[in-house]
Amino acid sequence: MSNGKTLSVMEADETAVSRPGGSQDGSLTNYSRSQEARVVRKLDWNLMTLFFVLYMLAFLDRGNIGNAKIAGMDKELQLTGNRYQWLLNIFYITYVVFEFGVLLWKIFPPHIVGAVVVFGWGLIATVQAGTHSWGGMMALRFLLGAFEACYGPGIIYLLSFFYLRHEIGFRCGIFASAAPLASTFAGALAYGITSGHSHLTNWRLLFLVEGLPTVLMTIIAFYFIPDSAEKARFLTAEEKDIVRSRAMRQVGTDGNARIGGFKIKDIGLVLIDLKAWMCGLMYFCGNVTYSSLPVFLPTILEDMGYTAINAQGLSAPPSFAAFLFALITTWIADKTQQRCLVLFATSAVGGAGYIILATVETVGVRYFATFLASAGVFSTIPNILGLTLNNQGSDTRRGMSIVLINLIGQCGPFLGTNVFPAKQGPRYVEGMSICAAFMFFSALLALAQRLLLSWENSKLDRKYGAVTKDRIGAESKEVALENYGPNFRYVL
Repeated sequence: MSNGKTLSVMEADETAVSRPGGSQDGSLTNYSRSQEARVVRKLDWNLMTLFFVLYMLAFLDRGNIGNAKIAGMDKELQLTGNRYQWLLNIFYITYVVFEFGVLLWKIFPPHIVGAVVVFGWGLIATVQAGTHSWGGMMALRFLLGAFEACYGPGIIYLLSFFYLRHEIGFRCGIFASAAPLASTFAGALAYGITSGHSHLTNWRLLFLVEGLPTVLMTIIAFYFIPDSAEKARFLTAEEKDIVRSRAMRQVGTDGNARIGGFKIKDIGLVLIDLKAWMCGLMYFCGNVTYSSLPVFLPTILEDMGYTAINAQGLSAPPSFAAFLFALITTWIADKTQQRCLVLFATSAVGGAGYIILATVETVGVRYFATFLASAGVFSTIPNILGLTLNNQGSDTRRGMSIVLINLIGQCGPFLGTNVFPAKQGPRYVEGMSICAAFMFFSALLALAQRLLLSWENSKLDRKYGAVTKDRIGAESKEVALENYGPNFRYVL
């Protein structure tokens, strides 16, 4: 969307523009800030806890193949040459190909989509324990990527149906922070599972123990993922009136009406939106480093002179710092509504960490740099997600923008998982330099995106008049604020 004419077309397409309604009696419900805060806390405790746990399981199920390799899988499955690398690549290939599965969360009831996706990846992750050939493992990794592609990006999209634009970034941060938190104990958990003497070979036991909990979580997903906030089991009738009014304030219709289909035209409009492509490029930059850091951090630490066991343990504190930094930065971005500036800072911090790793030989300084790299990388990703969702003016466009940035961004791991070849050790100067370059490029893209969004807002101000904070802020009583219309403005 780059000119006033295009914007007008989009406005005409939106069925929910600035019309009151949404409660069962046809009027908006009046509620206090404390009442709304109580509802949001309930959403957090019930939704975010479930989504967080499931994403931790997803991260463990996709990443435990590295631990399985060390535990003997490479010998049993004869992973010679580049066979192991292909087991990593095939996951990301299908993760990209099946990104359009994100839109299933809008077409079908989310509790059904969630249950099918969770059961699918859990079953496949578990069945890996019975594989006896490289070809069989390749087929399972192919399917695992397909199901996980529908979960992670799909939940990010689903969050936009429950949270307002000044709330969504922090929830993306909570969700995405499950990955670095899982990294803090994934190695220790795998070591505990594979260090015993069972009737099964250790790597097969690893897949069973980490896959079965996901299968069991299918029941929880089916019964506790609500199709809309109005259908949430954990909300009272009064609280459902509040979330119904929040949906009206957000898009001009109640939550139930938002599920059941999408607009083909809006999908095409995202594909010609420069802002969405710039978010996709930032996501690519972030994923180059995001995909490689958890996999290679223990190896990098080991090559600093630590033992393999100590390297696994020392990789936990940087990952935990990343977990905290992701929460802090997304909270700041929500409060200030300055997402691009926060993105510039997180990308610069990550890039600085990689520069130190590439240029300094002192072990203590290099270890400190792993904190900077981890914190910068893992906090950049959720901030990009919040920026993407904030700056599309319909549910279909928000969904398609998540698809687009993942189609672009999930190509990053193809590069990221190949930038630390063993021959570059112990300092991996080339790999560190590549990661630093992509993080600094992401920082520049964030500034360019901010300039573009400011220019777009100035055009909207000239067309509709300047909007005051009381009209579009958290206290606003206007409706359909997050859909294109006179009150819509881009979040910088």
